[in-house]
Formats: sequence, structure tokens, C-alpha cells
Amino acid sequence: MIITKDINIDVLIDKVPKSMKYLSEKGIRCVICGEPIWGTLESAAKEKGFDDTQIEKFVKELQSLSLE
Repeated sequence: MIITKDINIDVLIDKVPKSMKYLSEKGIRCVICGEPIWGTLESAAKEKGFDDTQIEKFVKELQSLSLE
């Protein structure tokens, strides 16, 4: 699966379940405690104050998780 910053978080979690823990550790949406998970990875990360460089790092790390 190819992951981009434009992937919807609900799709990401569905396709790569390990991403839920990763996102939670980064403070991106509280998917574990039931907060709605609509929107893209980029929009959720920007809401939490992450910049484009950090978001690209997340994309690469999530891509690696999807290959495990």
C-alpha cells in the first residue's frame, strides 16, 4: 500500500492497523479513546502543529510500518 499525506486516517488505520499506535504516540488524533478520525493525515498533523517536513517523515515511517 502506498501512503501519502493525503490518505484519510480511517483508511490508513483500516489498511495498516499498526498506524493507530503510531499516530497516538505522535499526538495525532486520539483514535484509541474514540475521537472522530475523519480527514487526512496532513490535516490531522497540521491541527496538532506539525510542519510539512515532519509530515513527510510521518509518511515515510508509516510506509515502513505498512511493509512489516
